[in-house]
Amino acid sequence: MSPQIQQLITNINTQIIAPIILLLFVLALVLFFWGLIDFIRGGNSGESEKKEKAGTKQAGREHMLWGIIGIFIMVSAWGIITIITNTFGIDTPTFPSGVFQ
Repeated sequence: MSPQIQQLITNINTQIIAPIILLLFVLALVLFFWGLIDFIRGGNSGESEKKEKAGTKQAGREHMLWGIIGIFIMVSAWGIITIITNTFGIDTPTFPSGVFQ
């Protein structure tokens, strides 16, 4: 592979793809913790508040589930990109430390 193509792929990975994956990972992590807080808030409550809090607890479960799914997808995308770049012998900075340099 020519050096120009390798440099182009390295720049795209470092400047575009890695920050997007990092941003989506952080958003998935925030969603998970938001769901965790909703789940804990909807926990043990009095009889009058049970029906109102039950919806919060269910929403918390769903947020945690989607947060875990999002984290899994972002880690998988990072792994796939690493496998592809290593297969073609493209030397790219290690994600995510390469994003902060």
